[in-house]
Amino acid sequence: MPTVTRLLIAFLMTGSGALAEGPVDPAVLAGPCANCHGPDGHSAGAIPSIAGLPEAETAALLRAFRADEVQGATVMPRLMKGYDEAQIDMLAKWFAEVKS
Repeated sequence: MPTVTRLLIAFLMTGSGALAEGPVDPAVLAGPCANCHGPDGHSAGAIPSIAGLPEAETAALLRAFRADEVQGATVMPRLMKGYDEAQIDMLAKWFAEVKS
């Protein structure tokens, strides 16, 4: 196996373990949401703001997106497939606590 390949494998294995350790910061987890919903869930455009929405409502909607149960949704179903149950709960709680 070439040296470059071995180094790449070693680098990837080391980094993935480091990412999995320790508590997850909800603000970091919610970072990708800002691309469409604005910083801290405050949208300035046509995409709805999600800051301050009720936690249970947000969690249910995120799960519905992940299960492809929301008609007409385009991006959200694909994005939500990358989040597990605990992460969805964490996102819903975090956005509920952001002042709208």
